[in-house]
Amino acid sequence: MHTVIDTHYMKEALKEARKAFEKDEVPVGAVIVSDGRVIARAHNQIKMLKDPTAHAEMIAITQAAEFLASERLLKATLYATIEPCAMCGGAMVLGRIDRLVFGAADPKTGVFGSKLDLNSLKLNHAIKVTKGVLEEECAGILKEFFSAKRRKVL
Repeated sequence: MHTVIDTHYMKEALKEARKAFEKDEVPVGAVIVSDGRVIARAHNQIKMLKDPTAHAEMIAITQAAEFLASERLLKATLYATIEPCAMCGGAMVLGRIDRLVFGAADPKTGVFGSKLDLNSLKLNHAIKVTKGVLEEECAGILKEFFSAKRRKVL
């Protein structure tokens, strides 16, 4: 069962995903919460910035570190609309994110249970994970985006 708080913050991440959608970016959003308040919010900006590392999670981690004036995000929870990839998962471990909450699983690149389980590697930091919060909405925006892309190609 997902908490009301997790649902609330995932809705905030979905707002960010919609911003990406409107900018023709893959619609992924992320927010980072610490001490009960949002300290970072971001969406994919890969095409806009011409930067393959400009994932929502990476941008949010940078914002949160700046906000906290620390490279350690020890009590922070990252909410992402899709399961993070290896790059984002690695940054979460390095930043010592306490908890991850994600919406849709990513069977192609997800590293918190789908393609790989980063926590099973016994790295120097493990992240608590909650999966499937607003899963249908999170998966739906991605399906809508890629369906529209396929229609334009045909």
